[in-house]
Amino acid sequence: MCSRCAALSRRSMLAGGGALAAMLATGSAQARTSPADMVPLIGPGFRPTDTDEKGLWQLMDRAEEEISGSNLLLKDPALVSYLQGIIGTVGGPAAKDMRIYLAHVPDFNAMMFPSGFAVVFSGLLLRMRNEAQLAGVIAHESGHFLRRHMIRSWRDQKRKSDLFAVGALAAGVAGAGAGVYMGDYVQLAQLATILSLFAYSRAMEAEADAMGARLIAEAGYPPIEMANVWEQLIGEEDASAAYRRKRRRRGSLFDTHPSEGSRLADLKISAAEVTVPGRTYDSGRARYLEKIAPIREMLLEDQVKLNDPGASQYLLNTLALDGWNGLLRYYEGEVWRLRNRAGDDTRAAQSYAVAVAYPDAPAEAWRWHGLSLIKEGRSGEGKAALGRYLQMKPAAPDAPFIRQMVG
Repeated sequence: MCSRCAALSRRSMLAGGGALAAMLATGSAQARTSPADMVPLIGPGFRPTDTDEKGLWQLMDRAEEEISGSNLLLKDPALVSYLQGIIGTVGGPAAKDMRIYLAHVPDFNAMMFPSGFAVVFSGLLLRMRNEAQLAGVIAHESGHFLRRHMIRSWRDQKRKSDLFAVGALAAGVAGAGAGVYMGDYVQLAQLATILSLFAYSRAMEAEADAMGARLIAEAGYPPIEMANVWEQLIGEEDASAAYRRKRRRRGSLFDTHPSEGSRLADLKISAAEVTVPGRTYDSGRARYLEKIAPIREMLLEDQVKLNDPGASQYLLNTLALDGWNGLLRYYEGEVWRLRNRAGDDTRAAQSYAVAVAYPDAPAEAWRWHGLSLIKEGRSGEGKAALGRYLQMKPAAPDAPFIRQMVG
């Protein structure tokens, strides 16, 4: 799943995303937008009245129907309810009208559609260190909706190239419908075509940043976490580029970004403006980790299999700023093992050995620790570790083979 997923998300989806990727795609060439100036342009129960916007919403209703039935969605009721609760908290006056879906795609993205529903990629959940960071992403997307950026951008596109814009939008929705039969990856890629037609200006992105900072501050989250997300993503991109010797193609994420530092500075200034001295803000870290715990191992597995060691190692180190554990150390070993360069087997063995010292080490950590010990000639210790693996996962696919080694 992961190789296809990575190719899709980086080339097709992110190129069309309106999402946090779009949030990060622009710089601060114009004067900074103040959160105090951001007033929602729509209220609860909003429905379009103009003919062109009504037609746009009808197309989006078809798109949402296709997305809601996609096999690529993670439909864990508790997790989806949690996400819905966050958008209900930071969605402003239209919060109760917003819907959110979680797609199993191991990349950093989220997207808000013109009719008020959002799609979050699972890879984004992995990168969030706390609930406040996730809330910042969702608040930014809510800002696009509250400031009516979609219809404003759509009308601008129509003025520039009416026939192309209308035709491409219809094709995107039609392709999404066809994706039910062609495969869910095709489905989401076609839906991304829709979003590519809502190219937000830098002024709109600045508005969404400012609106998002205001929304999460009002909800009691530390506003600085929006800047922290941006800083983390810059670091991940740099780490990936250092390994690959070039930046990954993330559509417009960095291609049109003239100054990463100025964007980060603007986010920090906005955070300071909306932070009330003496008020206690809750990052919701413990609550966030509890909610994503059932899928965190899957999220890490997806990331490591993307074959981007620079990004994966940076991400693990970033998550470990809040404390290492057995799960993170195990996947640190997996990064080295799968990279398979000179000396990586030794690095991997060291990570597995550290991982099993933690009570939350996954069974696979004991498996690879045992095999590493046997490779070093420490057969007795290795077999004991493999025995622990069998105790934790007696029905593992390779259990018969491991039993022969132990026996």
